[in-house]
Amino acid sequence: MKTIFAVVASFLFCPAIAQNSLTGKVTDFHDHTPIIGATVYIPDLKKGTSTDVDGAYKIDRLPRGRFLVEIKFIGYSTVIQSVQMNGTTQLDVVLNSAVTELNEVVVTGISHSSELKNNPLPIATLNTKSLTENTSTNLIDNISKKAGVNQITTGPAISKPVIRGLGYNRIISLYDGIRQEGQQWGDEHGIEIDEYSVDRVEIIKGAGSLMYGSDGLGGVLNFLTPNPVSEGTVIGKWLSNYQTNNGLIGNSVMNAGNLKGLYWLARASFKDAKPYSNAYDRKVFNSGFRERDLNGHIGLSKPWGYSQLNVSSFHQVLGLVEGDRDSTGRFTRLVNVNGSAEETAASNAELNSYHVFIPRQDISHVRISNTTNVYLGPSRLQLNVGYQRNQRKEFGEVLDEQTKNLYFDLRTLNYNLTYFLPEGKGWQVSLGTSGMTQQSQNKGIEFLIPAYRSFDWGAFGFAKRHFAKLDVAGGIRFDQRLITIDALYLDNQGAPTSDTNATQKFKSGNLTFSNYSASAGLTYPISNVLSIKFNASRGFRAPNIAELASNGRHEGSLRYEYGNFNLKPETSLQLDAGVVFNSTHVSAEFSVFQNDIRHYIFTEKLAAKNGLDSIPDPSQPVPAYQYVQGQAQLRGGEFFIDLHPHPLDWLHFENGFSFVDALNKSQSRNDSTKYLPYIPAPRYQSEIRGNLKKIGSRLVNPFLKVEFNHVWPQNRVLLENRTETPTPSYSLWNAGLGTDIVTPKGATLFSFYFTVNNIFDVAYQNHLSRLKYGPVNPATGRVGVFNMGRNFSFKIVIPITLVQRT
Repeated sequence: MKTIFAVVASFLFCPAIAQNSLTGKVTDFHDHTPIIGATVYIPDLKKGTSTDVDGAYKIDRLPRGRFLVEIKFIGYSTVIQSVQMNGTTQLDVVLNSAVTELNEVVVTGISHSSELKNNPLPIATLNTKSLTENTSTNLIDNISKKAGVNQITTGPAISKPVIRGLGYNRIISLYDGIRQEGQQWGDEHGIEIDEYSVDRVEIIKGAGSLMYGSDGLGGVLNFLTPNPVSEGTVIGKWLSNYQTNNGLIGNSVMNAGNLKGLYWLARASFKDAKPYSNAYDRKVFNSGFRERDLNGHIGLSKPWGYSQLNVSSFHQVLGLVEGDRDSTGRFTRLVNVNGSAEETAASNAELNSYHVFIPRQDISHVRISNTTNVYLGPSRLQLNVGYQRNQRKEFGEVLDEQTKNLYFDLRTLNYNLTYFLPEGKGWQVSLGTSGMTQQSQNKGIEFLIPAYRSFDWGAFGFAKRHFAKLDVAGGIRFDQRLITIDALYLDNQGAPTSDTNATQKFKSGNLTFSNYSASAGLTYPISNVLSIKFNASRGFRAPNIAELASNGRHEGSLRYEYGNFNLKPETSLQLDAGVVFNSTHVSAEFSVFQNDIRHYIFTEKLAAKNGLDSIPDPSQPVPAYQYVQGQAQLRGGEFFIDLHPHPLDWLHFENGFSFVDALNKSQSRNDSTKYLPYIPAPRYQSEIRGNLKKIGSRLVNPFLKVEFNHVWPQNRVLLENRTETPTPSYSLWNAGLGTDIVTPKGATLFSFYFTVNNIFDVAYQNHLSRLKYGPVNPATGRVGVFNMGRNFSFKIVIPITLVQRT
């Protein structure tokens, strides 16, 4: 009752607490001139503003308490201050020209927002500038350029994240802090998020499931939409992108505003792409896609806190590459000839068409969620609630193109309730509970996984404290997952029947999994330029429905899979250690990890009695795989160094290296069975980049970069029963440039970006590409389909100011 009364009182008497405000001035370190347009933002309140012509700012109607304030402007190093709000608080900030940027505010976690440099968890971030400058065909393709992050691909439209060698349900994807739930168990199932809607990405490397439940054993990706604009402002933006390799045409239109604490954002995005090409395969038939997205939010920010309603609708149609070719090497497809399916070579018109052919997928993901923060004096209550419906349809019948071979219909309701206790003796403590219910139905004529219902529940506690130098943080969580699997019987025609004497496709079951997760870490600055980090975490992941009970052919990944009802949940112990060095002219970060996973789940290829591939269905000849378990150990690290020599502070020479070594410790044989399958190869990334403030009076923030990426051969593979094959090394060169074009008065007319990836048109196969295991090309003897060749990208971003804050 006391808590309910406090919530009601905070609404009724908000005028009485509306006197708290933050004011100040932002100036340049060197000449003390005001910085116009600098952003001042308080992440935990979703409130911010920008500086005026005098460099001054003011944020009104703030609750009392201590909050992190982030002040940033392009070309300057970000400043982060912890500020106690009590009445009118003055915060004047001096910004220095950016030589490097190794610190930001991170919001992914259990406690309050924190500084990246003081957070013991291994976290990486990508801001809107990096996301916009890079060329990619989808969202995961964009973030996979970060050290320690890779992608499993099945063509340009389908990418799944891999963090330090772990992917699928071992990675939790969040969209504005709420779990994104689709069909993440499948190779050919991507993430249903509009690439253009994401303003920032936070990446937790390692067990990050304390707040979000089972499945975060490998890491967490939080895709964040733009912050609310300054109060009294209404803006718009148009982004347009064209890529030459697959003719990708992308457009996104956005409107956002903030009037008296009522803020909103609305976005519509469109993508169309033809088949991509490379030097060996030329045009890859049926690798095109189209995407239509609508998303946005509306929120209210007041002294009592804020409440934000988010809505998104994602719709994508994409082709599935089968890779069949005739004797001349041309891709073939099945066509309807007088009611009969006949194979024919794809024509040049079809290879250059935006039309998506059979087989194809049609994905729809609708999502509505709410995040509400209420301040109860010195404490805070946060509630996240979300509902999602994911519909994934697969069409593979050329004689009836509207027949849904597969149709997964998944409904998800998830919630997270966290109570942030008042800060006492420097400790920030939070307690909470979270859970999720799911119901999945099969509505197609084929059945890959059974219909099921699941219920997740968990409770957690977390604490952190900043001492004079030392930062410590840790927490513990308990989770339970209940899964109810429905039996399925098929008649002679393959249709579902209630006759239990018919052929059983799936057996019923009631399974319960429970365990705990924990994390503890510290950050300690040895000097002003050198600090160390250490974190230990224990993760837990229950088996997913595909691992437990799948029984069918995956069209996109070209294999038949059998589940295993006897699988045990995975548990992990991960140790992380890192060193961060940040001086005037050298910035470096070195991190290493070891992750031991009990009952690690992976697929193993099955062999027939004659030693050849096991083929369950001769009419659809793809090899069979079985889910099995072992004791796994993954070790590796990421190393990054940025050199920016004086007096050429505008010049950056960045170098990064990442690697993962993954062993199956339950195998005693000294052969390929000691390796875990599908682990990314070591990778070196280098970039030389020039960032200037101006060229003349009309070109602002211009940049020019050249990138070199080298991927080592991956020979540490599971050869048993030809589960996977080695992959040779390759090197790629990329380049890019861009600038803001401004008016004589300094207002941005538009921003322009030009990039070219794979400059020398190298034909290569990424080790985690599922198209690598496609059929042999009879004309060349090469196995599978290769990745994208040379690709030029042109991107323009036009800002539109509709109402300007006065």
